[in-house]
Amino acid sequence: MRRVVVTGVGAVTPVGNDVPTMWKNMLDGVCGIDKIKKFDTDNLAVKIAGEVKDFDPTTVVEKRDLRKTDMYTIFALAAAKEAVEDSGIIGTVDEKRLGSYIGAGIGGLYSFVENTRNLIEKGPRKVSPHFIPKMIGNIATGQVAIKYKAKGVSLSVMSACATGANSIGEAFHAVKDGYADAVIAGGAEYVVHPLTIAGFSNMKALSTTEDPKKASIPFDVKRNGFVMGEGAGVLILEEYEHAKARGAKIYAEISGYGNTCDAHHVTAPEPNGEGLAEAIRIGFEEAGVTDEDVVYLNAHGTSTPMNDKTETMAVKAALGEKAYDISISSTKSMTGHMLGATGAIEAIVSVMALRDGMVPPTIGTDEVDPECDLDYTLGKAKKRDLTVSASTNLGFGGHDTCLVFKKI
Repeated sequence: MRRVVVTGVGAVTPVGNDVPTMWKNMLDGVCGIDKIKKFDTDNLAVKIAGEVKDFDPTTVVEKRDLRKTDMYTIFALAAAKEAVEDSGIIGTVDEKRLGSYIGAGIGGLYSFVENTRNLIEKGPRKVSPHFIPKMIGNIATGQVAIKYKAKGVSLSVMSACATGANSIGEAFHAVKDGYADAVIAGGAEYVVHPLTIAGFSNMKALSTTEDPKKASIPFDVKRNGFVMGEGAGVLILEEYEHAKARGAKIYAEISGYGNTCDAHHVTAPEPNGEGLAEAIRIGFEEAGVTDEDVVYLNAHGTSTPMNDKTETMAVKAALGEKAYDISISSTKSMTGHMLGATGAIEAIVSVMALRDGMVPPTIGTDEVDPECDLDYTLGKAKKRDLTVSASTNLGFGGHDTCLVFKKI
């Protein structure tokens, strides 16, 4: 059986534009959520988000090409650049055995809105010839593949907020099943925009708390919605023997992937959490997790009333009494909810936690909901001799995912 390992990681987030910075800030409990800076929020009910800060797009895209490329793709290229350089994979694998799986929950929203406005206000001739390849949700996969001559398996997953996790899970199986020797996998998003703020706000999904540091408070009895975020996360998944033969740095082994659907409601999770529980069971079984393993779970933990309660139920249904022994945290308390990128970032967090034996905290949460009765690592990071880490993600439409990593 082919084993699959993580040999490179890259990130662009509200708490750091590379993995070392992001990881340090998370362990320190730094909150990346703040007042929105990129547009006027006077007429919006919600005025906070987890925005990427001090990011220079010309570090990954030539200045002349910026007008041809949506920022979500630029984020993906930046995260991929860090991951590829971190892994040293290029030049060690046949181009036809290197894949690209980069997903987006929405894609080029800014490009879509800009060109829609041009069409309405100025007419069809003012719609950019670059509009379609800037906007489409698969173009980050294509751009990353072009950049690194990845001529093998290629897929762009779009499963809402489970996108990043599904991209990584499908890439894991592609390598495990022999369709590739390595895949550049992850997710990207750039949709903190008045349109999405208004849309999510009007459906009562966003937090109405005005204090940025008290808006995303997963598992707290006072939680009232999620905070939008943005960014990208990319991992290099590589066949173990190939990685070992070239002397690659190995972060962890990816060893399990659960992928199910609630088939219940377009936005709400199944109330008893059975769909997610089944994804956790599948992932943990494929990974061969035992009762002796010391486990960290990076929860989806959106800070919405339904998600946090349902996710707690799902973890207990899947793991039984062991649910009370594992360490859990929601790093969305620091980044906000990065939609299509969130599963990829949280997979990287899971890998880093396993590598360093450190559980990042859930910040901002003061009074835990009695219906959320597990160990959520409140306030401060915690040292544990972890042998397994996992990440759960859910998406509108009922998508449930669980990625499982093992220490190697």
